[in-house]
Amino acid sequence: MKAFKAALFGLLAAAGTASAQETTLNAVVFVPRNTTFGEIFVRFVDQANKEGKGLVQIKLIGGPDAIPTFEQGNALRTGVVDMVSLPPTFYTNVCPECDAQILPPLQTPQLKKTPFWTVLQKYTNQKVNAQLVSSYGDGIGFHIWTSKPPAGGTLKGMRLRTTPNYTPLFTALGVSLVQTAPGEVLTALERGVVDGYGWPAIGIFDLGWGAHTKYRIDPGFYNVIVNVLVNLNKWNALRPEQRAFLERMGGWLETENVRWVAERKAADDKKIKEAGIQIVDLGPAHRQLAYDAYWETLAKGAPEPIKELRAASDALR
Repeated sequence: MKAFKAALFGLLAAAGTASAQETTLNAVVFVPRNTTFGEIFVRFVDQANKEGKGLVQIKLIGGPDAIPTFEQGNALRTGVVDMVSLPPTFYTNVCPECDAQILPPLQTPQLKKTPFWTVLQKYTNQKVNAQLVSSYGDGIGFHIWTSKPPAGGTLKGMRLRTTPNYTPLFTALGVSLVQTAPGEVLTALERGVVDGYGWPAIGIFDLGWGAHTKYRIDPGFYNVIVNVLVNLNKWNALRPEQRAFLERMGGWLETENVRWVAERKAADDKKIKEAGIQIVDLGPAHRQLAYDAYWETLAKGAPEPIKELRAASDALR
């Protein structure tokens, strides 16, 4: 009997140790989880939880309903949450140079192997108090979508919903700026508060915007980036094998992103055609203006970091 009790105690102690070794990260995503840019993060969370039992688990506590999109970067920085899925444009208030990530010509798996990523990680650590684990969405460009046609090939005078990464281009184009979170765009379109908006090549139908969209302005520009970041204090507290696991899952996400982009682009291209959305091509000068305007603006906000990041980006061309 004594031997049985000793064996049972040993099993319970081992189970307790195993449980203590598993770490749970609380996470939020910048859009509702059932939307285009939310559902792939859900795939990532599900895969990580499947493979990480006994090591790392991720608890997705919500999207903008849990923490408003524009507040998620600061929530990560201060440790209110452990992980976010968030484009860098939504934390330019703490790290303006971080949004330079959308400008290099390489996608994430290749970019990770370059000095650009090393520099980007440095500023993400310093300014956001976060570790950049992975990114998704790259392989997709940004566009301007409108409810009325450009008059004489220009958007001047239109009212467009913006976020920081569109603002320099929109300003150069002579439009009026309206900044709102993604969840507020539909109401702005319905009420005529805006004539259009900036958004990637996919996802406009998720929140009902397609019904109020008649034109897509080409060519696309930049590279869509949604980052998976972990609070740096939390990251440093993880054991080496836990950090290695999250980095491996980041690689899984980057591979999954290739398939996801192909799926979503095919599905949304079909919807765009069925909705009768017309394509208006403003030519290569439009795309070049987007890049020139944004590099210039970023340099004003963070001169030395952008000098470093742009040099690393230019070396990739």
